[in-house]
Parts: sequence; C-alpha cells; structure tokens
Amino acid sequence: MIKWAGWLIVFYGTAHTLGALTLEGAAEHAGAWFSGELWSEDFSAMDAAGTAYWFSLASFGLPLTLIGLMVLWMNRRRIVPPPFLGVTLGLWTMIDATVLLLTPWPILLVASGLLFFGSRQRE
Repeated sequence: MIKWAGWLIVFYGTAHTLGALTLEGAAEHAGAWFSGELWSEDFSAMDAAGTAYWFSLASFGLPLTLIGLMVLWMNRRRIVPPPFLGVTLGLWTMIDATVLLLTPWPILLVASGLLFFGSRQRE
C-alpha cells in the first residue's frame, strides 16, 4: 500500500509541474522569471508571468514529488511513514477538492488513504 501511495504522489506532483510548464505554457515566461521581473510583483494584481510561476515552479507539484520519493525511499528501507502524513495529505486534498472541484484530486485522496492505512498496518 505504501509503495503505491508513494508512486501516486510522485505521479501527481510530477504531472502537475510538467503539465503546467508544457501544456499550460508556463515555461514561456521563464525569461521573465530569471530576469528579476517578478521581484516587484504585486500579488493582488499578478501578471501572466507571475501566475505561471506560482502555477508551475512555485506550486506544490515539486514538494509533492519529493514527498512521494521520500515515501518510496522509506518503504525500501522498511521505515514506516508516520500516519499523520496520510491524514494531512488527505485533509489538504479535501480542501483542494472543495475549492477546485474539477482537478484530479481523487488521485491524491487514494494515495493519502493508502499511505494512512499502510502505515497503520505496519505499526
């Protein structure tokens, strides 16, 4: 269960980041990101480059990928991830589902359930 949870979390985080950069075209704004243009960004009135940055590189996609890789690393070493990781991911996913219904949040909900119940079985 824990291995599947890790792979689902890696898939979700990687797909989110790569999808934002490619399919959504966020990478087109990379020149603005690395030129310092965002240093004076007004968060209450973000331009396209700022929005693309927060949707791709500064999103939770990369941290989710790292969490998934960490879960897989722990699983390979027979270290049981703490149950709070699955609970917290599940709660965050439900908030996300409430705010943005038409996203692939069910993937993370399944992963958080697998992570929680997998970690409880190994205790």
